[in-house]
Amino acid sequence: MPARPTRPEPPQALHLARLAGGTPGEWVALPGGGLRVLALPGKVGGPTVRGWLTCLAGEAVLDLPHGEFVRLRAAEGYRVTPAEPWTALPIKAGTVLLLVPENAAGA
Repeated sequence: MPARPTRPEPPQALHLARLAGGTPGEWVALPGGGLRVLALPGKVGGPTVRGWLTCLAGEAVLDLPHGEFVRLRAAEGYRVTPAEPWTALPIKAGTVLLLVPENAAGA
């Protein structure tokens, strides 16, 4: 009986929350682009970029200038800009954020 040709292994998906969890409190850059993920263990200042910040898991509050804030639940996003500095605070354990800078999104 002839040997079957071997098939290459299928590509593996990146588990973003697990990737971020490897270094809690530090932004982890995803390979091949400007995307970054962050496991949010406590208060973390946001980078000065224009783009979208999305809560992948958990829940966070973004502290904005002038006493304003935004509450992000899982699957919710907020557009950040360099003119509006922000700080993220977790509300629930296991909070993970995804940052998509505008230049990474192709805009």
